[in-house]
Amino acid sequence: MPKRLVVALATALSAVAAATLVSARPAPANAATSGYDFAHPQVVATGLRAPWGMAFLPDGSALVSQRDTADIMRVRPGSAPVKVATVPNVSPGGEGGLLGIAVSPVYALDQWVYAYYTSASDNRVVRFRLSSPQTQQPILTGIPRASTHNGGRIAFGPDGRLYVGTGDAGNSANAQNLNSLGGKILRVRPDGTVPVDNPFAGSPVYSYGHRNVQGLAWDESGRMYATEFGQNTWDELNRILPGRNYGWPICEGVCSDPRFTDPLVTWSPAEASPSGLAYGKGTLFAAALRGTRLWTVPISGGTAGTPVAEFQGTYGRLRTVAVGPDCSLWVATSNRDGRGTPAADDDRIIRVPPAAR
Repeated sequence: MPKRLVVALATALSAVAAATLVSARPAPANAATSGYDFAHPQVVATGLRAPWGMAFLPDGSALVSQRDTADIMRVRPGSAPVKVATVPNVSPGGEGGLLGIAVSPVYALDQWVYAYYTSASDNRVVRFRLSSPQTQQPILTGIPRASTHNGGRIAFGPDGRLYVGTGDAGNSANAQNLNSLGGKILRVRPDGTVPVDNPFAGSPVYSYGHRNVQGLAWDESGRMYATEFGQNTWDELNRILPGRNYGWPICEGVCSDPRFTDPLVTWSPAEASPSGLAYGKGTLFAAALRGTRLWTVPISGGTAGTPVAEFQGTYGRLRTVAVGPDCSLWVATSNRDGRGTPAADDDRIIRVPPAAR
């Protein structure tokens, strides 16, 4: 079936179902989107190897995790990246390795850095100080691991809780099994204990029915969003609500089934395969791997507008996007992850400045 017909049919079906599915279109060249100047990007780092996670320190520099080397690099505009730690016990392979990274909301006081990584037996979240990464405190362990679908994004929400996106580890039944940590979004306190207001008593599970969550973000009103890899038909951008079931493996994309929460936006895997997610200036930004572009999705009151593609084919595979302390966008490529075609200076981090007013 022609692509235009598929998009038109999907839009029509969503309207009938009163869903919030939004179709996507490419951006005009050199467009300025939602307060960001995509016509004047700045390359702030080169020579990285499969950067995966990104988190900012109080001084404005970024900590960047490298999946396959288990190194944490410190990146500052105008300076070459510097290795500041190597995380032990990481077992890279396939899509596993050193994945998400987060900085404590009170880093100036406690110096904690959080990391999600694949060990020899599981995926896990630990915390440590950069000066002694070998001294790790487990936060979450026993997350299923496999060569694919390891999830891996971690981020602190506006409520001070740590949120963790996991994958089904190639076993789709994990996603619907509330006793498994796979195929979920998890929520814990900074020390790993379960908050009393989690939707399932005594459980870190916050939402379930996910295939492979690799992007987490919140808008200025505290609404939560996540990107998720589909199988063969639809990738998803979801608004995340506590206790909700997002359908996998029974439902992929918009199903209009009252048991499941439909996505805000869907894309075909060829035009998305979304990983990192960030929010800034009224817009969600989703980094696309196979789609080799940055999707920008205007958000108002938790409702999505029409997605627009930036950087389409410009930098190759895009893994991570984050909003820096100066409100600029930082975007990391993933061309040395075994699936891309790296340029001589890959992998890179590109900074998109706020648009001049």
